Amino acid sequence: MADVAANNVSHQTDTPKNLFDFGAFVGDLIVEDDASSDDISLEGLQQELEECKNDDVVANILSKGIKLREYTKGVENNLRQVELDSIQDYIKESDNLVSLHDQILDCDSILSQMETLLSGFQAEIGSISSDIKILQEKSMDMGLKLKNRKVAESKLAKFVEDIILPPRMVDIIVDGEVNDEYIRTLDILSKKLKFVEVEPMVKASKALKDVQPELEKLRHKAVSKVFDFIVQKLQALRKPKTNIQILQQNVLLKYKYVICFLKEHSKEVYSEVRAAYCDTMNKVLSAQFRAYIQALEKLQLDIATSNDLIGVETRSTSLFSRGREPLKNRSAVFALGERLNVLKEIDQPALIPHIAEASSLKYPYEVLFRSLHKLLMDTATSEYLFCDEFFGEESIFYEIFAGPFAVIDEHFSSVLPNCYDAIGVMLIIRIIHQHQLIMSRRRIPCLDSYLDKVNISLWPRFKMVFDMHLSSLRNANVKLLWEDDIHPHYVMRRYAEFTASLIHLNVEYGDGQLELNMERLRMAVDDLIMKLAKMFSKPKLQIVFLINNYDMTIAVLKEAGPEGGKIQLHFEELLKSNTGLFVEELLVEHFSDLIKFVKTRASEDPNATSERPITVAEVEPLVKDFASRWKAAIELMHKDVITSFSNFLCGMEILRAALTQLLLYYTRLSDCIKKINGGTALNKDLVSISSIMYEIRKYSRTF
Repeated sequence: MADVAANNVSHQTDTPKNLFDFGAFVGDLIVEDDASSDDISLEGLQQELEECKNDDVVANILSKGIKLREYTKGVENNLRQVELDSIQDYIKESDNLVSLHDQILDCDSILSQMETLLSGFQAEIGSISSDIKILQEKSMDMGLKLKNRKVAESKLAKFVEDIILPPRMVDIIVDGEVNDEYIRTLDILSKKLKFVEVEPMVKASKALKDVQPELEKLRHKAVSKVFDFIVQKLQALRKPKTNIQILQQNVLLKYKYVICFLKEHSKEVYSEVRAAYCDTMNKVLSAQFRAYIQALEKLQLDIATSNDLIGVETRSTSLFSRGREPLKNRSAVFALGERLNVLKEIDQPALIPHIAEASSLKYPYEVLFRSLHKLLMDTATSEYLFCDEFFGEESIFYEIFAGPFAVIDEHFSSVLPNCYDAIGVMLIIRIIHQHQLIMSRRRIPCLDSYLDKVNISLWPRFKMVFDMHLSSLRNANVKLLWEDDIHPHYVMRRYAEFTASLIHLNVEYGDGQLELNMERLRMAVDDLIMKLAKMFSKPKLQIVFLINNYDMTIAVLKEAGPEGGKIQLHFEELLKSNTGLFVEELLVEHFSDLIKFVKTRASEDPNATSERPITVAEVEPLVKDFASRWKAAIELMHKDVITSFSNFLCGMEILRAALTQLLLYYTRLSDCIKKINGGTALNKDLVSISSIMYEIRKYSRTF
């Protein structure tokens, strides 16, 4: 229809175009009457015309001036023609349509059959699905039953395995030798025993009633056999020359499970084994330590007796004491010397007595003490670790070592009351401290209480011996000790060596109580040395005696340490003050008039009005006397110093100080002469300062 309308429109396009007057066209519509116009309502026509105003087709038709009725009739004719053409087309294709219709009917029949077939198939599938669901439910039920049966089977199998006694196991327990296989079988038996004891359901089972008597018999047999085996091994520990540590590590520890079995399943037998081991090791170790101590006692070197004190005089009228004197190591009583090596060798192996005895070697007691306690530490460490691993108990160690501790205590209790070697006791105290550090590094606490006890017992003894030295100084007989000799006194040397030894042993420890005791000793020796000095008739000899002793003391203290501490500083101050006194004494001895004048008159002003002014006549004798003999006097002073002081270096320092002081006195005299009226007349007799300086330098070069 659209094509027909389009054709009509195209036929009319050949006519000239006229302007379309919409109002005139509407007027034509109004003028023309239609027979049916009375029944037609024109309401809304204006609105529809407005809507069609912009339609291109309508506008094109109207622009050509064609009336709508004519145009409508043309369209209807075209439609009718198209309809007729379509009918002809259908008539031509009627055979094809009939064939298509038949085919559709055939398809419909086939599809109907398919529908019936599929409906039946669907019904069968529904039935199969129901069957599958039933089978699935049955399968799940069977799976659950199977799972339950497997669980029951595994539990039952485990129960049967845990409760039955295999013949092979019975044969090994009853007739087998105690070896690795026996230990494994013993472990299986232990598990069966625990199983029947722990599980409550097992106790109510009938199977247990059948098995339990046999299981109990097997337990008794196993306990009896392993007890005999362990006792036999323990007896090997009693054999002489047995290496206990090797036997423990290589034999006993292999069978430590036997002890666990006894502890779990026969506590009475375990207690017997434990007691047997404790008794055996207690006796064996006690005997070994007793024999070792007896061997060490033969190597002991006696250092000091109750008479070897700082303030006791060395001269003795006793024939017996003279005979014993060479046998004693006198130098080691107060001096530390090589005895300090025992601390440097603190972790060295213990002494082997027969080797030392064959070499005829003797040792101070602290060396033997270190060796004994080194053996104790090593033995205790090995035994402590073995007991912890083999028995699983630390307390058993203390039961074993009660005997060895008693043997060592007995020995130490016999030695300590007769020990008068303060240096030795202090060395032992330091050895104990080092041993405590060694055990701490090993993380073995078993000797803590023992070492603390020994340390506590040593301090009172050291204090007692120290107080004996202190009393010997305070109560010393000055007349017996005094010798007409200005060189260092042996008492002072003893004190210096003794103090230096204690200072050296206290360097790393800073023991305040020990420092306080040494201060008390220093005060006592100060008092004694002053009493000895006063025994000399001349003040100069007294000063020389003090200087020699102080210098010697300082030298010995410096060897103990670079600082020396308060004690060294104290003696340095005393040395300095006495050196000043000696210098004055020495100068007064040779230049008394000059020194007297300088001290009393040289500070006065010669030009000032005074009762007795300084004159040339007063100083001339002093100048001439000095000029005539000053070199000879200095030489005499040099000889005096050389003979007076034991330490050459100290003597030269004192001589240089004396010459320096002499130069100061003479300089003051020269300055005084320059201020005197007419003093220039003495210039020819004055010794030049440069000459005196030259002489001083000459002796300095000697120094």
